[in-house]
Amino acid sequence: MRKTLGWLLSLVVLIGTMGAAGFTAQAATAAGPAAATDIKDQILGIPGMSLIEEKPYPGYRFFVLNYEQPVDHRQPWKGTFKQRLTLLHKDVSRPTVFFTSGYNVNPNPRRSEPTTIVDGNQVSLEYRFFTPSRPDPANWANLDIWQAASDQHRIFTALKKTYTKNWLATGGSKGGMTATYYERFYPRDMDGVVAYVAPNDVVNSEDSAYDRFFAKVGTKECRDKLNAVQREALVRREPLEAKYAAAAAENGWTFTTAGSLDKAYEAVVLDYVWAFWQYSLLSDCATIPAAATASDQEVWDTVDAISGFSAYTDQGLETYTPYYYQAGTQLGSPDIKQPHLAGLSRYGYQPPRNFVPRDIPMTFQPAAMRDVDNWVRKNADQMLFVYGQNDPWGAEPFHLGYGVRDSYVMIAPGANHGANVAKLLDEERTLATAKILQWAGVAPAATLADARMAAPLAAPDAQLDQRDLEREPQLRP
Repeated sequence: MRKTLGWLLSLVVLIGTMGAAGFTAQAATAAGPAAATDIKDQILGIPGMSLIEEKPYPGYRFFVLNYEQPVDHRQPWKGTFKQRLTLLHKDVSRPTVFFTSGYNVNPNPRRSEPTTIVDGNQVSLEYRFFTPSRPDPANWANLDIWQAASDQHRIFTALKKTYTKNWLATGGSKGGMTATYYERFYPRDMDGVVAYVAPNDVVNSEDSAYDRFFAKVGTKECRDKLNAVQREALVRREPLEAKYAAAAAENGWTFTTAGSLDKAYEAVVLDYVWAFWQYSLLSDCATIPAAATASDQEVWDTVDAISGFSAYTDQGLETYTPYYYQAGTQLGSPDIKQPHLAGLSRYGYQPPRNFVPRDIPMTFQPAAMRDVDNWVRKNADQMLFVYGQNDPWGAEPFHLGYGVRDSYVMIAPGANHGANVAKLLDEERTLATAKILQWAGVAPAATLADARMAAPLAAPDAQLDQRDLEREPQLRP
C-alpha cells in the first residue's frame, strides 16, 4: 500500500483521454447506490458484523460493534467468538486510524492523537481474551501476538472496502506493542504506524537497562525520597498489613492467585517507585511524604494512591489475566534489583506466573520478541516510535537499523508513560506531525513544502481527545 505504482500514472493519462461525459455518467451510476446507503447499513452488511449500540456524538457517527472471529486463525473451522470494537465514523473520504489499547476497548467515543492529526475515522479494537471478547471455553494457547495481529488483519480487510483511503495503526503502551506486532505480521495492511511508549523486552532474562534507568531518573533527591518511603512500607509491614486485611474484609478482596495477602502486599509496595515514574512527573515529588516522620496512614495513603492496594487482589488481577499470561509466554516482564530493599523484601519482583491462576498453563517463548525486534530493525517502513524520557517502560525501547525507511524514534523530554507527539520538542513535534499527515495522504501543500507548518487538522475536543490512561501494575505496560 506504500509503494507508488508506476502504471498508475499511465492509467490516469488513459482515463484522461476517455470521453469525459461518458466516464462521468458511468462513475455516477457505479457510485450512486453506495453513496445512498447509510454508513450503518454498509457496516452491518459485512458478514459477521453486528451492532451492540449507536451513540450520538456531534460531527461523527459512533458505533459499538461485535465481529465474529475465528478462535484460531490457523484452524478457523474450530469455532468462533465475538470480538468487540468501536467505530468513530467521520467520512469515508477521510483516512482511518486503527487503534488498540492492547486491553479492553472503551465503549465511549474517543479519538487518538493520530486521529486528531489527520481528522479521520477511528476503528478501536478490544484485544482477544479480554472480556467480553473471550472464547468460551477459553483455550489460552490461542492467545498470542500472531493471533491478535490476525484479528486486526481480518477487520481491516472487511472495512477497507468501505474505508478506502489510507490507514494508520496506533496505540499506547501495550497498544503500541500491538500496532508494532501487527505491522510485523501484516506489513502490507497499513500506510503507517504510530507506536507510543511501546516496551521491547528482547531478552527477558536480561533487565539491567531498568536498573540503570532507576539509578539516574529524575533527581537524586527525588529518587532517595521515593526509595525511603518504599523501604519504610516494608519496615512497617505488620501494622500496614493489618490495615490491608481490614480493607480486604471491607471490600471483599481475596488473594488466591497471588498466594497470600503478604505476597500481594509486597507486590504493591515493590511497584511504588516504578508506578511513580510511570504516571507522575518530577514535580510531583513534592507530594511524597518524608518517610522518617510519616505516620502509618501517610505511608499507606501514598502507596495506595500510586500503586493501588487493590491491584494484586483476585478481583484486581482478574481483568488483566490475559496480559499477565502474555507477559509470561511471549512479551517478557521486568525483574529489577532494588538494592535499597535488601533484607526486607521476601519475594523480590514477582514473575507473571504468580498473577495468573494456576489452572492456566504457561510456557515462555523466547523467540517471539527477538523475531519482532529483528524485523523492526531491518524492515521498519513509515513507523514512528514515541517514548517518554522518565517512563520506566522506555528503558527497553525499539531501535531502528540501517535498512529502515522513513521511520523514527523520538523521546519527549521529562515525559512519563503518557508521552505523545504533542510533548516532543518543537522540531521533532512538527516533523512527526508532518509524517503522520503524509502517511495518511492528507498533508496540506504547505506541510509538504515545509514540515514546520504541520499541525493537526481536527479542532481540539476535550471529551473526544482525553486519554484513558489505565492504572497499570509494575508488570503491565
